[in-house]
Amino acid sequence: MSDCYDIAIVGGGVVGTLTARALSRTNLSVVLLERCNDVAMGTTKANSAIVHTGFDAKPGSMKAKMNVAGSKMMRTLCETLHVPFKNNGSLVVGFSEDERPELEALLVRGQNNGVEGLRLLSAEELQQMEPMVSKTAVGALYAPTGSIVSPFELAIAAAENAVRNGVTLLRNFEVEAITWQEDMFALCAPNRQITARTVVNAAGVHADDIARMIGDDSFHIQPRRGEYVLLDSSQNGVVSNTIFQCPSKMGKGVLIAPTVHGNVLIGPSAEDIEDKYDLSTTSAGLRNIQTIVNRSVPAYVIRDIITSFTGLRAHCDKDDFILRASEVNPQFIHAAGIESPGLSAAPAIAEYLAELAIGALAARGIQPTEKADWLAGRTEPVRIKEMSPEALRTLVRKNPAYGRVVCRCETVSEGEILDAIHAPAGALDLDGVKRRVRAGMGRCQGGFCGTKVLAILAEELKIPYEAVTKCGGASQILIGKTK
Repeated sequence: MSDCYDIAIVGGGVVGTLTARALSRTNLSVVLLERCNDVAMGTTKANSAIVHTGFDAKPGSMKAKMNVAGSKMMRTLCETLHVPFKNNGSLVVGFSEDERPELEALLVRGQNNGVEGLRLLSAEELQQMEPMVSKTAVGALYAPTGSIVSPFELAIAAAENAVRNGVTLLRNFEVEAITWQEDMFALCAPNRQITARTVVNAAGVHADDIARMIGDDSFHIQPRRGEYVLLDSSQNGVVSNTIFQCPSKMGKGVLIAPTVHGNVLIGPSAEDIEDKYDLSTTSAGLRNIQTIVNRSVPAYVIRDIITSFTGLRAHCDKDDFILRASEVNPQFIHAAGIESPGLSAAPAIAEYLAELAIGALAARGIQPTEKADWLAGRTEPVRIKEMSPEALRTLVRKNPAYGRVVCRCETVSEGEILDAIHAPAGALDLDGVKRRVRAGMGRCQGGFCGTKVLAILAEELKIPYEAVTKCGGASQILIGKTK
């Protein structure tokens, strides 16, 4: 089976989904190819969720340009797509006089990058702002525009919006080969093939593998493993700003950050590995996180852990975002090396990639037009946890499913789960429901609600219970009946 598109986007992370949304403004035929059972399954679902202001990136680099532009776009984008976002501020803390020059250098770099509101805090000002921070701190760089967001919800919302605007989403489409024939790319996956005039390579840690399929070996992606710990909301309030330590060559280091949902996130570690599928967590990694975080907040003991997880960052040997056409074929657009601050930069990267792809087609005489009926946003999802009692009673009278709570930890109703399944680009598995409505993200991690969510998925997708998976593939929850 083969279908022909103007543009194929490889990779359904936050960059790929936002690029699909940007291109959906036009009359071009666009397909989004994702190798997993859902979007946001790679780096997008396992990162620090920070909207960086842009003071760390080298002035003049693509990281700096896209970070500053993207972070300024993020609030409006999240409001449009109804994605949780919070402007909480961020602090880079110096713990010795030796680190003071680094803070001053970050201030100058941020000002050169156009970051607004940056200023240095004295030790006394820092303690007033964050009393739990170590008394050994000599000062900090304060970025009032620093924010937090839900990265996987942003990617899901972008995919939903893109599909509603005509983009085709093909899941479980793992590109194994790409050939160029008759002025078209043929992208081959097991049991399926599509063709496209232009390709956007947004494949994360696999971007170099995808590039090599067209004979382009101009860059190398090094997977960098980062382990995280997510704490219960009972630990919220220890800090209000996102707390960074001075960065190193391995990244921005271990941070303490509140999340948009009221939890506390600590991490990541940083370890270069070779296996692009290794998402294991280690006791050594978690001990290392505890040791490092105590430098920021000595009294902090990691307890009330909900879960620990690992994300892989796509570190590029060029030490910058690669956002350009391939030298092998100008119809092949790279979006590679999108590590931190990739999430912050993603809205601007998406617009830039859309321009590159449209320009590539224009060079072939294809001039797209903008849709008059393009929808910028999506319907605001129902979140009964945030509703007033009066509004909830009114809603339940209209649809009783919103009155049946399935997930007690996060107060998620059956109605919300049904919405998540039946939305454009909707959930097909337990983790898909979890990322959309948080059923299973609380203290019990799905211990109580998991079987109920499984039953709802089976009923709504019209599949046997045994066919319902945790995250696609061979991750079945049930394997048969005992009697």
